[in-house]
Amino acid sequence: MLQVEWPWAWLLLPLPLLAYYLLPARGLNREAALRVPQLDDFRFDGEAGATAAPRSWRQWLWLLAWLLLVAAASRPQWLGEAVAIPVSGRDLMLAVDLSDSMRTADFELEDRQVNRLQATKAVASEFIERRRGDRLGLILFGTQAYLQTPLTFDDRTVRRLLLEAAIGLAGERTAIGDAIGLAVKRLDAAASDARVLILMTDGANTAGEISPLRAAELAASRGLRIYTIGIGADEEIDISWFGLRRRNPSSQLDEETLTRIAEISGGRYFRARDSEGLADIYRLLDELEPVATDASRLRPAQALFMWPLAASLALGGVILLPGLRGRV
Repeated sequence: MLQVEWPWAWLLLPLPLLAYYLLPARGLNREAALRVPQLDDFRFDGEAGATAAPRSWRQWLWLLAWLLLVAAASRPQWLGEAVAIPVSGRDLMLAVDLSDSMRTADFELEDRQVNRLQATKAVASEFIERRRGDRLGLILFGTQAYLQTPLTFDDRTVRRLLLEAAIGLAGERTAIGDAIGLAVKRLDAAASDARVLILMTDGANTAGEISPLRAAELAASRGLRIYTIGIGADEEIDISWFGLRRRNPSSQLDEETLTRIAEISGGRYFRARDSEGLADIYRLLDELEPVATDASRLRPAQALFMWPLAASLALGGVILLPGLRGRV
């Protein structure tokens, strides 16, 4: 369907006619004159005098060019079919631990051993792709917490920046409290009532200026719900010359604090012991924080003003070309 965005621009259409009648005419050149004793020889007969002089082709082209220029100024648009766009109004922030302990390779992904950050990237990127209609943000934290991506509907950029994150980028220690505090600061200005933080870590709070529980209380007072995910395998068996040795690679994981953070803010704590468990957690988060099914309908608009504008400029060039040739 064709639509004119600025229909009031058509009020400019009679402007040349008003200028013709309202502006004063140019003064006639009176320096040269021809004096004749009588006007009989210069008088037109009645039939010839009754016939008006035909308008030149340039005048018609000027009128057509002005008509096209006004048409371009009215911003014609072609509206396509209505498209349903899912809108949830949810603001969701991901906080990913980049401390040195994330190098521990106790996860399997596609039959190969990977470290904790690689597994987190693979599963979290799929989670991000399913969050259509939500505004997403990304916080990377280690010794310090950094806002990598502010809240945005551009989920591709959030996913790409997550995949580009590297261990040690934010320091070797873990500042869980600062990460929560930064999320509160960035989500506090959001107009949405559904504000969620998903915090992923494999350790305990060993850095930062604010304690995790104090940050959780602050988040709860601002209506921010926190889901915490503890990453790391429970037990590994090492084979050496001295036989089998059992060790716990997640001995530094502070599950008690992560559980309290979730309880204080009204969220939930999850334990990810392998890649499959991490994927199950994200699927469960899809159910806990579902994308709203209501959708707004939008008609894509394609601008058409460039076509009448180009035609008007082309006609102007055709009109001016003979005069330019005469001056050469």
